[in-house]
Amino acid sequence: MSAGDAEADAEEKLRAVRRLLHDVNESALRDGADVEDLYQVFLQSLAPAPAVTQAALRKRAKGGRRGYGGELSVGWRHWNWAHWTLPVVIVVLALALAGLGLYSEDVVNSALGVRCVVPNNFLVWEATRPIADCNICRGISNVILLSNITRKQFAQYAYSYRPILVKGAAAQWPAMRTFSYDYFKQLYKSTEGAYESVEDECQLLTFKTEFLSLKEVFSMSRSRVLNLDGEHPWYIGWSNCHPSILAAMRSQYSRPQFLPADAEHAHHDFIFMGYSQGAAMHLDYISRLMWQAQLKGHKTWMLTPPPECEHVCSSFSFRADPGDIVLLDTRQWYHKTQIDGKEFSLTVSSEYG
Repeated sequence: MSAGDAEADAEEKLRAVRRLLHDVNESALRDGADVEDLYQVFLQSLAPAPAVTQAALRKRAKGGRRGYGGELSVGWRHWNWAHWTLPVVIVVLALALAGLGLYSEDVVNSALGVRCVVPNNFLVWEATRPIADCNICRGISNVILLSNITRKQFAQYAYSYRPILVKGAAAQWPAMRTFSYDYFKQLYKSTEGAYESVEDECQLLTFKTEFLSLKEVFSMSRSRVLNLDGEHPWYIGWSNCHPSILAAMRSQYSRPQFLPADAEHAHHDFIFMGYSQGAAMHLDYISRLMWQAQLKGHKTWMLTPPPECEHVCSSFSFRADPGDIVLLDTRQWYHKTQIDGKEFSLTVSSEYG
């Protein structure tokens, strides 16, 4: 089986898991469970898994139940219905995952581990996410294309949950010229406490790479930085919480000028950069809508609705060019990205709401 066929097969199996977990989730909610109950039951269903799995979950408990494929907060309280439904959950999940060829110690550890082709805690999140409102995606089969949009004109789209691509909206930002791998390497190297802030306060997304820290990312060989022949492609992302880092970054770009004047914004921004495929198909667990400016390279976004909406909603894709800004409710649309050829992609991303 070729690498492409293997990836397609894996994605089809993940879609099947999503449908299964949605059915279990919906049934439990109908029976009177709440979201915290679902977290408890699903975590307990992993009890036979190796200790490293449980340790990985508990390690993530400090980070809060939100992020771009990030940390998970678990409330360790007693539930009053779990002893009735837990055996059902375990049996259904075990049989279904085994039938799909997905249930094994290696797969569970991989899916819930630190570095993974699917977002961290994928199974837990999928088992406990809210049921989607299909009206959000009903009838949508393409991205809305806008250009030279004013704040007044954008108002009708701002909170519509429609995928939007604003052409050339970031084309005049200094970041289009200044941001690069070397720019961030030098910025972090010269700022005291910058690396520590990522480990202690922020979030590092290593996707399919082997990196354990941002310092490792900025220590790779030049040939790998440039993705020369024979080198393994890399793609990473991280949030920036250090005040000096944020100030330096934001001096090179601004919030999109067409966003509502009274919109709330995140206190940190993400950088994503690298080559090839980014994250596998996933949802983001964040508080607000997302915007992402494509500063370098061309990136194709592939969107698909939640499994409970597949009968009324469509999957589709679109391409972001340098200078474009993507606006998307990544909490509602499953999404993955692919970078053109061997191009280097660099984006800055944040939230509004």
